[in-house]
Amino acid sequence: MGRYLLDTHTAMWFLNGDKSISKTAKETILNLSNIKYLSIASAWEIAIKLSIGKLDIVKSTADFLHDVEENGFIVIPIKPVHLTMLETLPLIHRDPFDRLLIATAIAEEMTLVTDDENIAKYDVPQIS
Repeated sequence: MGRYLLDTHTAMWFLNGDKSISKTAKETILNLSNIKYLSIASAWEIAIKLSIGKLDIVKSTADFLHDVEENGFIVIPIKPVHLTMLETLPLIHRDPFDRLLIATAIAEEMTLVTDDENIAKYDVPQIS
């Protein structure tokens, strides 16, 4: 049994049946013995992108969160330990949401499920 934190795009691709998701990521998510998490930061990122018209794959943040819960993902809040870890990360990736996901995965000892090549430059367990 593994603990997996889904990157925002991975969660959206999975929930929408997008073919962009890798076979490995999809199998990991579908494996019932794995525990899948989604940071509330991902919902925050979606809300921002929806409000500025930069996202059309999701109808609303509420719909996204409903789908997340329907699929058995656990929504994890942002904790002080995540922010403490964030302070220590090298500035390789400039996206603040991705940096927070990296810090969360490290602090919570989770594997990050992502297709982002910049995240691969960090010392965090991941699958793509």
